Amino acid sequence: MPDFSPTELAVPGFVALVLVEMVWAWRKRREAYEPRDTLTSLAFGLGSTVAGLLTGGLFLALFLWAWQFRAFDIPWSWWAFALCFVLDDLAYYWVHRFGHRVRWFWASHVNHHSSQHFNLSTALRQSWTGFLTLGFAFKLPLVLMGFHPGMIAICAGFNLIYQFWIHTEAIDKMPRWFESVMNTPSHHRVHHATNPRYLDRNYAGVFILWDRLFGTFEPENDEERIRYGIVKQLGSFNLVWAVFHEWVGIAEDVRRAPWRHKLSYLLREPGWSHDGSRATSDQIRADWIARSEAANKVAVENAIAETRKPT
Repeated sequence: MPDFSPTELAVPGFVALVLVEMVWAWRKRREAYEPRDTLTSLAFGLGSTVAGLLTGGLFLALFLWAWQFRAFDIPWSWWAFALCFVLDDLAYYWVHRFGHRVRWFWASHVNHHSSQHFNLSTALRQSWTGFLTLGFAFKLPLVLMGFHPGMIAICAGFNLIYQFWIHTEAIDKMPRWFESVMNTPSHHRVHHATNPRYLDRNYAGVFILWDRLFGTFEPENDEERIRYGIVKQLGSFNLVWAVFHEWVGIAEDVRRAPWRHKLSYLLREPGWSHDGSRATSDQIRADWIARSEAANKVAVENAIAETRKPT
């Protein structure tokens, strides 16, 4: 198995691009960067790297053990890498979707969405606790198909590298054909938005085709300013609280909930509550749609009434 880590080689490029974007922000949009927020993002990146070093070997060992039960012997060839990359991105789509739709997964993934800014440093906000969710299980089918764990790791590394550049406001829209197939800054701005129309949309890593296929795609509306972060903003730059706040929230909810509802606070969607005191993203979106339709109806009725007034 080759000793090759695409993400490690890409780190100097990440740093260079962040510096370039900072210069752009200083000249064009100074509010794009906030010093304390950026430092928090950098600390997130450092912590997630350490967590990966501590747990990555265990997951690799598990994948190598599972590989003995593979259905096929897939070679280390260019077509295998291409196929593995596409299937790995499909697996990423589903683990990412679970990361938003199941609170246990969200407790880890929320770290990535906790910034109210959207820039290249935001891409570094990676989880320290991903190993707790066992999200690696979404990649096990690739291992059992016959893709070597090392090949999967390399493809996942290139997938992560691709996702770095889409965390920016410096790029408006890519060519239409590219926007149709690939994930782009425009699509990913939607994913990081808290606007009701955008909640839980555009889960893609590399290929936006998955969202179009599975009904989770939402285009960016140029007439609506995006608000970034999470529905209930952190309101703090405390790193420890940023990393663990949702795990603390889960523990508190499970402790207070009646026995028949305790498991639901782990497995239901974020925002769910047994007494209806909170709102899920689906409920927030449904309320927004209802309000929008009511407002549109009133506007139409007023327009009709205006046309009927005597001149």
